[in-house]
Amino acid sequence: MKKLVVFSLTFFLGAAVTGALEAQTAKPAAKRAAASKNNCEIDAKSDKFIADLNSKTGQFVGNVIVTQCDTRLRADTVRITTVNNQADKVNASGNVVVDTPTAGTATGQSGVYDVPRRMVTMSGNVVLKKGKDVMSGQQLTINLATGQASLGGGVKTQTSPSGRVQAVFHPNTGNSPGQ
Repeated sequence: MKKLVVFSLTFFLGAAVTGALEAQTAKPAAKRAAASKNNCEIDAKSDKFIADLNSKTGQFVGNVIVTQCDTRLRADTVRITTVNNQADKVNASGNVVVDTPTAGTATGQSGVYDVPRRMVTMSGNVVLKKGKDVMSGQQLTINLATGQASLGGGVKTQTSPSGRVQAVFHPNTGNSPGQ
């Protein structure tokens, strides 16, 4: 479980994009690290940006790459919805990949960061990788406020014929749950 939390807590850049990773519930050292990460420049690149002032959305379209510090999000589309001039939801869709040097790589077909609830959901053939360790399932849900995460199975598909969560851990590679 600890390994899943480590993978998933840093996997979605939506928290960094909105600056919503509040350190109120964090320990002092973690609070400094979160503040430092939120102070990093956010760099977003895409083929096109579409703003809709009526629906209060902004959408990066085509080969989207968003980076902050050492975290990188790649997706076909990233859409940000605001309420009262505050980010409300960040939706990444199409070939979503999040890379961090410390947590590894997470991939899926879509991801949603619900900013007020501090909930992240990634779905569609979710795969978490760190070194040789791999976990896969159909839906990953992370509560950033509590640090709890859940990786669930789903409908049987060609890529997941059992419909169950799968994991392969390699002991003694520096990626074991206690490290």
